Amino acid sequence: MKQFWITVFGSVIGVIIGSVLTIVLGIFLIAGLIASAAQSSDPAPVIPSANVVLALDLREARNDQPSRSPFAFADPLSTVDLVRALERAEGDSRVAGVFIRANEYGLPAAQAEEIHRAIAAFRESGKFVLVHAQGFEGTSATNYFAVSGADEIWLQDTATFSASGLYGEVPFFGGALERFEGEAEFIRFEDYKNAPNSYTEDGFTPEHREATLSYFNGIYDTIIAATATDRGQTQAAMRALIEDAPYSAEEAMEAGLVDRLGHLVEARQAALDRAGARQLTDIADYAESALMHQSGPVIALIEGQGAIVTGLAPPALFGGEEMIGSDHMAESILMAARDANVRAIVLRIDSPGGSSIASDQVWDAVRRARDAGKPVIVSMGGAAASGGYYIAAPADYIVANATTLTGSIGVYGGKVNLHDTFGLIGINIEPVSVGGEFASAYSGQANWTDEQRAELESLLGDIYADFTERVAEGREIDIDRVLEIARGRVWTGAQAVELGLVDEIGGLREAIAAARALADIEAGTRINLRRFPARPSPFEAFQQMFGATAESAETLARINALMELPEVRAAIEARNAASRGNELRAAPASPQ
Repeated sequence: MKQFWITVFGSVIGVIIGSVLTIVLGIFLIAGLIASAAQSSDPAPVIPSANVVLALDLREARNDQPSRSPFAFADPLSTVDLVRALERAEGDSRVAGVFIRANEYGLPAAQAEEIHRAIAAFRESGKFVLVHAQGFEGTSATNYFAVSGADEIWLQDTATFSASGLYGEVPFFGGALERFEGEAEFIRFEDYKNAPNSYTEDGFTPEHREATLSYFNGIYDTIIAATATDRGQTQAAMRALIEDAPYSAEEAMEAGLVDRLGHLVEARQAALDRAGARQLTDIADYAESALMHQSGPVIALIEGQGAIVTGLAPPALFGGEEMIGSDHMAESILMAARDANVRAIVLRIDSPGGSSIASDQVWDAVRRARDAGKPVIVSMGGAAASGGYYIAAPADYIVANATTLTGSIGVYGGKVNLHDTFGLIGINIEPVSVGGEFASAYSGQANWTDEQRAELESLLGDIYADFTERVAEGREIDIDRVLEIARGRVWTGAQAVELGLVDEIGGLREAIAAARALADIEAGTRINLRRFPARPSPFEAFQQMFGATAESAETLARINALMELPEVRAAIEARNAASRGNELRAAPASPQ
């Protein structure tokens, strides 16, 4: 009887707690929507008429592109809009300079490179850049790379300079699966397609290690070359300086890595005094004002970041990952191709790849846009690998950062058999199927039969053949040469230029310049860079995702609370690995 009442009261308390959490999350949803709508309805920020010093905080993690979520109103300015804002500021007589708070622990390499390039162009326009760092505390050199070209770098005198190279980690679950009687089965094309290694191996294969060290060294070489030029050092001297870290603040200044020591207040005042300004202007406010009204010939900007999936791919919510929906991206490309005002299309990609079917749908849209007479220029962000490269291959022109991860021309498919793993805790899942033998090929409860493996190998071989042929056709490279450089291997943008997979090293600005040239728009003409499709208002986005009912908001709150539980996320990842179909995806180690 006692146990009965414990169970009853426990259930009641659980319901109460769940209801309270739902109400809290519902309030959060409504508050977020109201705040987002209020922000979107506010008048454009007032920018001073002279002596403007823009404030940029690189300590905040930022997406490559703006999120499509209506709740992303508090997100930092995306890399794309940051670059656009700085470019606009170059020709704005009101703007005197930029004050930057440096990142302390490390940035994505390509993001750091694009910011570094934007700072250099801003300085070339005759305006100043002053940076303050409360230490380069992490061992990654990417945070220093982003700002090394500033006029002045200040370092807090109690901080350290620890940027000493690049570091990354690759998880391998092969040993854990073996220990718990799971079995991973994957087929890959070809030997450098290392994404499945996390499930099949307990460490690096020779090919995996070779490719990883190759692109790490490529990124590191880019950082050394750029920072050496910025700081007036030879590359050999800069390499020695970086690799001898860490340094105290005084040692870093003595070595020429920074220019002045001091606290934030002093550095900020130095920037204001240099411009004769009273206060800083947040670069997000400036971007909202400067990029609001554009005129001139139209170049379409179509953006996609994250894994490539079929369908629309709803916006990421509450820290979830962005995805590229093939329906959404393909229709955006075709919409721009049909618009008589559009002179060219810039396709910004930041993706490790994804579904082969989804990638091919976007590839077809790019091809159709070109056939309609619209030049298509690809701008690669942090990565445009595997499926990300597939959709880039038919473009007229491809621009990548030197540190962009690209290539990975290959395919894999497989599953993880967890039948015996479940058996360890007394769970028995018995599969049942009717029809052909292939019906159970993706079951996570049994290994492949010989016939299933042969069929999958044939299917994947066909996809690999399609992929390599698409590359050969789009890049006008002999198919035998494509097969030599493909093999699933990841390359840096700098390496890809040498291989003919990329046309030019650069970021969004260089891609827009290429679009201008291919569309015969005269140099110096101000263009209208228009996003396709136009971004919906917060209320419109809210209605598109959830409907505008209390019931749907409550349901969303419950689902999001459940999805954030660690055990649920781990179970979903294991299930995805067990049932994943054919993938054009790269899973390289991210340099840190």
